[in-house]
Amino acid sequence: QVRLVESGGGLVQAGGSLRLSCAASGRTFSRYTMGWFRQAPGKEREFVAVISWSGGSTSYEDSVKGRFTISRDNAKNTVSLQMDSLKPEDTALYYCAATFAIITRDPSDFASWGQGTQVTVSS
Repeated sequence: QVRLVESGGGLVQAGGSLRLSCAASGRTFSRYTMGWFRQAPGKEREFVAVISWSGGSTSYEDSVKGRFTISRDNAKNTVSLQMDSLKPEDTALYYCAATFAIITRDPSDFASWGQGTQVTVSS
């Protein structure tokens, strides 16, 4: 398994931006499909975005399309989530996760998870 550490969360006003980063350990990072998920208090963990091992394929949850962008740098073992036009409903604990599966939105397909970084959007 790969070890994942998220950073970049914080408090931002509605309409603002944040950039989340996830640093991965190990030499096999480029083989993983990487995903971002989020979990708000009292709600189930939900899919946000996913990127293929090469970065050539991405997929987004409908509510973040056009506002969030997932990217990766295999040379630096990092995956990022640029979040623009943030809304109060984006408030959640954001996790990055890794899988050997092809593009998938199912959290049960992801074997490795970070500890999460909190994003709070005020209205």
